[in-house]
Amino acid sequence: MLFRRRKPDGLLERVRTYLWPRRSFSRSLQYFSKRILRLKATPHAVAAGVAAGVFASFFPVGFHFAIAAIVCWLIAGNLVAAALGAVFFGNPLTFPLLWGASWETGKLILHERLPKHGPPAQLGDMMHTLSFAKLWHPVLEPMLIGAVPLGLVFGLLFYGITRWGMNAFREQRRKRLAERARRSSHPTGSIGSAAR
Repeated sequence: MLFRRRKPDGLLERVRTYLWPRRSFSRSLQYFSKRILRLKATPHAVAAGVAAGVFASFFPVGFHFAIAAIVCWLIAGNLVAAALGAVFFGNPLTFPLLWGASWETGKLILHERLPKHGPPAQLGDMMHTLSFAKLWHPVLEPMLIGAVPLGLVFGLLFYGITRWGMNAFREQRRKRLAERARRSSHPTGSIGSAAR
């Protein structure tokens, strides 16, 4: 490879770069938005794909890529946009917030409250043994139920933003190409003056 590093990054450096970009978050956001805007699909397909990825990010790990693919298929979204939306919106920095919000929303919907002193004492033990039957009622059920309304709200929000951005980007590109075509069809400068 032409631009490969002489000394490849180690595992810790790759994890650090994934959590905290080398340049800045704004540059990463610009890169992500360019990747989305340049996808060759209809604005609806791209926006629906991003919305599916955002919707699925509220679900626990292991479910969200499968959910993004299913929702993407149901609403005729772009699968690449869904993967980009899921990776951008659901990442190690945002997962604690998304899952905490899903859990709290699920508890409100189910009318359940934790004791005043915090989570049950056996929750850490359940997480350690990863017993699905023990985790279902206190953790997974509220998370899955709470993920649906939050995912719908944020998915619709990102659908609107992405669709607006796609339309604006394509309109700007169409104007640029029309201007370039107009300039190339009406040559000016030395050729025009020599003809006179």
